Amino acid sequence: MRILPVLDLKGSHVVRAVAGRRDDYRPWISALCGSSDPVTIALAMTEIYGLAELYVADLDAIGGAPPDFEMYERLLNAGMRLCIDAGLRGAADVREMTDFIEKRASITGIVAALESVDSREVVAELVRAVGPQRAVFSLDLANGQPLTSSSAFANRSAPQIVEELRESGIERWIVLDLAQVGTGGGPAESVLQACRELRAIAPHAEIIAGGGVRQVGDLQSLARAGCDAALVASALHEGAITRQEIEGLAGA
Repeated sequence: MRILPVLDLKGSHVVRAVAGRRDDYRPWISALCGSSDPVTIALAMTEIYGLAELYVADLDAIGGAPPDFEMYERLLNAGMRLCIDAGLRGAADVREMTDFIEKRASITGIVAALESVDSREVVAELVRAVGPQRAVFSLDLANGQPLTSSSAFANRSAPQIVEELRESGIERWIVLDLAQVGTGGGPAESVLQACRELRAIAPHAEIIAGGGVRQVGDLQSLARAGCDAALVASALHEGAITRQEIEGLAGA
Protein backbone atom coordinates (compact mmCIF):
# COMPACT_ATOMS: atom_id res chain seq x y z
CA MET A 1 0.00 0.00 0.00
CA ARG A 2 1.39 3.37 -1.00
CA ILE A 3 0.05 6.87 -0.43
CA LEU A 4 -0.62 9.50 -3.10
CA PRO A 5 -1.12 12.95 -1.57
CA VAL A 6 -3.89 14.83 -3.38
CA LEU A 7 -3.55 18.41 -4.55
CA ASP A 8 -6.95 19.79 -5.57
CA LEU A 9 -6.04 22.84 -7.65
CA LYS A 10 -8.33 25.78 -8.28
CA GLY A 11 -7.14 29.23 -9.32
CA SER A 12 -3.51 28.10 -8.83
CA HIS A 13 -4.15 27.35 -5.15
CA VAL A 14 -4.65 24.10 -3.28
CA VAL A 15 -8.26 24.06 -2.11
CA ARG A 16 -10.06 21.95 0.45
CA ALA A 17 -12.39 19.57 -1.37
CA VAL A 18 -15.51 18.57 0.53
CA ALA A 19 -18.18 16.19 -0.81
CA GLY A 20 -17.79 17.27 -4.44
CA ARG A 21 -19.33 20.75 -3.85
CA ARG A 22 -16.75 22.47 -6.05
CA ASP A 23 -18.37 25.91 -6.06
CA ASP A 24 -17.73 26.02 -2.31
CA TYR A 25 -14.07 25.02 -2.42
CA ARG A 26 -11.72 27.62 -0.94
CA PRO A 27 -7.90 27.89 -0.70
CA TRP A 28 -6.57 25.59 1.99
CA ILE A 29 -3.87 27.00 4.26
CA SER A 30 -2.16 23.74 5.04
CA ALA A 31 -1.01 23.21 8.62
CA LEU A 32 2.11 21.60 7.15
CA CYS A 33 3.50 24.87 5.82
CA GLY A 34 1.04 27.75 6.41
CA SER A 35 0.38 28.17 2.69
CA SER A 36 -2.05 27.22 -0.09
CA ASP A 37 0.69 27.41 -2.75
CA PRO A 38 0.87 24.02 -4.51
CA VAL A 39 4.66 23.89 -4.76
CA THR A 40 5.15 24.91 -1.12
CA ILE A 41 2.69 22.22 -0.01
CA ALA A 42 4.24 19.62 -2.31
CA LEU A 43 7.70 20.25 -0.89
CA ALA A 44 6.28 19.98 2.64
CA MET A 45 4.73 16.61 1.76
CA THR A 46 8.15 15.41 0.63
CA GLU A 47 10.02 16.80 3.63
CA ILE A 48 7.56 15.63 6.29
CA TYR A 49 6.26 12.38 4.82
CA GLY A 50 8.85 11.42 2.20
CA LEU A 51 6.16 11.49 -0.50
CA ALA A 52 7.10 12.94 -3.88
CA GLU A 53 4.44 11.43 -6.15
CA LEU A 54 1.25 13.49 -6.15
CA TYR A 55 -2.25 13.15 -7.53
CA VAL A 56 -3.18 16.49 -9.08
CA ALA A 57 -6.88 17.20 -9.65
CA ASP A 58 -7.04 20.31 -11.85
CA LEU A 59 -10.55 21.43 -10.89
CA ASP A 60 -10.59 24.37 -13.30
CA ALA A 61 -9.79 22.01 -16.20
CA ILE A 62 -12.34 19.49 -14.94
CA GLY A 63 -14.84 22.34 -15.06
CA GLY A 64 -13.97 23.14 -18.69
CA ALA A 65 -11.02 25.57 -18.51
CA PRO A 66 -7.64 24.83 -20.17
CA PRO A 67 -5.26 22.65 -18.16
CA ASP A 68 -2.86 24.54 -15.87
CA PHE A 69 0.30 23.41 -17.64
CA GLU A 70 2.33 26.17 -16.01
CA MET A 71 1.50 24.82 -12.55
CA TYR A 72 2.26 21.25 -13.59
CA GLU A 73 5.64 22.46 -14.82
CA ARG A 74 6.33 24.23 -11.53
CA LEU A 75 5.61 21.05 -9.61
CA LEU A 76 7.77 18.96 -11.95
CA ASN A 77 10.63 21.45 -11.65
CA ALA A 78 10.37 21.13 -7.86
CA GLY A 79 11.13 17.42 -8.20
CA MET A 80 7.60 16.04 -7.96
CA ARG A 81 6.14 13.12 -9.89
CA LEU A 82 2.56 13.69 -10.98
CA CYS A 83 -0.56 11.74 -11.80
CA ILE A 84 -2.85 14.34 -13.41
CA ASP A 85 -6.61 14.56 -13.80
CA ALA A 86 -7.25 17.50 -16.13
CA GLY A 87 -10.81 16.61 -17.07
CA LEU A 88 -10.14 14.76 -20.33
CA ARG A 89 -13.26 14.76 -22.49
CA GLY A 90 -12.42 14.04 -26.10
CA ALA A 91 -9.61 13.05 -28.44
CA ALA A 92 -8.31 16.64 -28.68
CA ASP A 93 -7.74 16.68 -24.92
CA VAL A 94 -5.83 13.41 -25.16
CA ARG A 95 -3.58 14.87 -27.88
CA GLU A 96 -2.96 18.02 -25.84
CA MET A 97 -1.92 16.04 -22.76
CA THR A 98 0.16 13.65 -24.85
CA ASP A 99 2.10 16.58 -26.32
CA PHE A 100 2.71 17.93 -22.83
CA ILE A 101 3.98 14.72 -21.25
CA GLU A 102 6.36 13.91 -24.10
CA LYS A 103 9.87 13.58 -22.62
CA ARG A 104 8.50 14.24 -19.13
CA ALA A 105 9.12 10.91 -17.44
CA SER A 106 8.09 12.34 -14.05
CA ILE A 107 4.44 12.30 -15.13
CA THR A 108 3.38 8.90 -13.86
CA GLY A 109 -0.27 8.98 -14.92
CA ILE A 110 -2.87 10.76 -17.02
CA VAL A 111 -6.42 10.23 -15.83
CA ALA A 112 -9.56 9.71 -17.87
CA ALA A 113 -12.39 10.13 -15.36
CA LEU A 114 -15.88 8.73 -15.64
CA GLU A 115 -17.44 12.08 -14.73
CA SER A 116 -15.68 13.85 -17.63
CA VAL A 117 -14.80 11.52 -20.50
CA ASP A 118 -17.10 11.41 -23.53
CA SER A 119 -16.78 7.81 -24.66
CA ARG A 120 -15.04 4.46 -24.37
CA GLU A 121 -13.14 5.34 -27.56
CA VAL A 122 -11.45 8.26 -25.81
CA VAL A 123 -10.25 5.91 -23.07
CA ALA A 124 -8.83 3.56 -25.69
CA GLU A 125 -7.14 6.53 -27.40
CA LEU A 126 -5.50 7.52 -24.11
CA VAL A 127 -4.10 4.02 -23.67
CA ARG A 128 -2.71 4.06 -27.22
CA ALA A 129 -1.23 7.53 -26.76
CA VAL A 130 0.51 7.20 -23.39
CA GLY A 131 0.64 3.44 -22.84
CA PRO A 132 -1.01 1.26 -20.18
CA GLN A 133 1.67 2.21 -17.64
CA ARG A 134 0.50 5.84 -17.60
CA ALA A 135 -3.15 5.62 -18.63
CA VAL A 136 -5.46 5.66 -15.59
CA PHE A 137 -9.25 5.41 -15.46
CA SER A 138 -11.13 6.92 -12.54
CA LEU A 139 -14.33 5.08 -11.68
CA ASP A 140 -16.15 8.06 -10.17
CA LEU A 141 -19.07 7.42 -7.86
CA ALA A 142 -21.51 9.70 -6.05
CA ASN A 143 -23.17 8.09 -3.07
CA GLY A 144 -22.32 4.72 -4.53
CA GLN A 145 -23.67 5.34 -8.05
CA PRO A 146 -21.51 5.81 -11.17
CA LEU A 147 -21.13 9.52 -11.91
CA THR A 148 -21.21 10.31 -15.62
CA SER A 149 -22.65 12.85 -18.03
CA SER A 150 -21.96 10.64 -21.07
CA SER A 151 -24.63 8.50 -22.65
CA ALA A 152 -21.88 5.96 -23.35
CA PHE A 153 -21.88 4.99 -19.67
CA ALA A 154 -25.49 5.71 -18.75
CA ASN A 155 -27.42 3.02 -16.89
CA ARG A 156 -24.26 0.96 -16.34
CA SER A 157 -23.26 -0.48 -12.99
CA ALA A 158 -19.67 -0.08 -11.80
CA PRO A 159 -18.79 -3.73 -12.65
CA GLN A 160 -20.30 -3.33 -16.13
CA ILE A 161 -18.20 -0.21 -16.76
CA VAL A 162 -15.07 -2.04 -15.62
CA GLU A 163 -15.80 -5.02 -17.88
CA GLU A 164 -16.33 -2.74 -20.89
CA LEU A 165 -13.23 -0.62 -20.32
CA ARG A 166 -10.88 -3.52 -19.74
CA GLU A 167 -11.16 -4.04 -23.50
CA SER A 168 -9.63 -0.58 -23.92
CA GLY A 169 -6.41 -1.79 -22.29
CA ILE A 170 -6.80 0.03 -18.97
CA GLU A 171 -4.66 -1.60 -16.29
CA ARG A 172 -4.66 1.19 -13.69
CA TRP A 173 -7.87 2.22 -11.93
CA ILE A 174 -9.01 4.79 -9.40
CA VAL A 175 -12.14 4.19 -7.33
CA LEU A 176 -13.47 7.36 -5.74
CA ASP A 177 -16.79 8.36 -4.19
CA LEU A 178 -16.91 12.15 -4.50
CA ALA A 179 -19.57 12.41 -1.81
CA GLN A 180 -17.00 11.14 0.72
CA VAL A 181 -14.11 13.40 -0.27
CA GLY A 182 -12.98 15.64 2.57
CA THR A 183 -15.71 14.48 4.94
CA GLY A 184 -13.49 12.52 7.30
CA GLY A 185 -16.09 9.79 7.34
CA GLY A 186 -13.80 6.97 6.31
CA PRO A 187 -13.87 5.06 3.02
CA ALA A 188 -17.42 4.52 1.80
CA GLU A 189 -18.71 0.97 1.66
CA SER A 190 -19.46 1.68 -2.01
CA VAL A 191 -15.74 2.22 -2.59
CA LEU A 192 -14.70 -0.88 -0.67
CA GLN A 193 -17.25 -2.97 -2.56
CA ALA A 194 -16.23 -1.53 -5.93
CA CYS A 195 -12.59 -2.30 -5.13
CA ARG A 196 -13.43 -5.89 -4.22
CA GLU A 197 -15.43 -6.30 -7.44
CA LEU A 198 -12.69 -4.71 -9.52
CA ARG A 199 -10.05 -6.96 -7.97
CA ALA A 200 -12.17 -10.02 -8.79
CA ILE A 201 -12.69 -8.88 -12.40
CA ALA A 202 -9.09 -7.70 -12.97
CA PRO A 203 -6.81 -9.56 -10.55
CA HIS A 204 -3.60 -8.04 -11.91
CA ALA A 205 -4.80 -4.43 -12.16
CA GLU A 206 -3.46 -1.57 -10.06
CA ILE A 207 -6.26 -0.20 -7.88
CA ILE A 208 -6.08 3.24 -6.25
CA ALA A 209 -8.91 4.38 -3.98
CA GLY A 210 -9.79 7.39 -1.91
CA GLY A 211 -12.36 9.59 -0.29
CA GLY A 212 -12.74 10.15 3.44
CA VAL A 213 -9.48 8.55 4.64
CA ARG A 214 -8.97 9.56 8.29
CA GLN A 215 -6.15 7.45 9.69
CA VAL A 216 -4.02 4.38 9.12
CA GLY A 217 -6.89 2.00 9.93
CA ASP A 218 -8.77 3.28 6.87
CA LEU A 219 -5.74 2.55 4.72
CA GLN A 220 -5.64 -0.98 6.10
CA SER A 221 -9.33 -1.38 5.22
CA LEU A 222 -8.60 -0.30 1.65
CA ALA A 223 -5.71 -2.74 1.45
CA ARG A 224 -7.96 -5.59 2.59
CA ALA A 225 -10.43 -4.61 -0.15
CA GLY A 226 -7.70 -5.14 -2.74
CA CYS A 227 -6.24 -1.64 -3.13
CA ASP A 228 -2.62 -1.01 -4.01
CA ALA A 229 -2.62 2.71 -3.21
CA ALA A 230 -4.74 5.41 -1.57
CA LEU A 231 -5.49 9.04 -2.37
CA VAL A 232 -5.17 11.10 0.81
CA ALA A 233 -5.47 14.83 1.52
CA SER A 234 -6.96 15.96 4.85
CA ALA A 235 -5.32 13.27 6.99
CA LEU A 236 -1.90 14.35 5.72
CA HIS A 237 -2.50 18.09 6.07
CA GLU A 238 -3.73 17.55 9.62
CA GLY A 239 -1.01 15.12 10.66
CA ALA A 240 -3.46 12.30 11.40
CA ILE A 241 -1.17 9.86 9.57
CA THR A 242 2.54 9.78 10.42
CA ARG A 243 5.60 9.12 8.29
CA GLN A 244 6.32 6.04 10.39
CA GLU A 245 2.85 4.66 9.61
CA ILE A 246 3.29 5.38 5.91
CA GLU A 247 6.64 3.62 5.84
CA GLY A 248 5.12 0.69 7.72
CA LEU A 249 2.38 0.35 5.11
CA ALA A 250 4.91 0.50 2.30
CA GLY A 251 6.91 -2.29 3.88
CA ALA A 252 3.97 -4.52 4.73
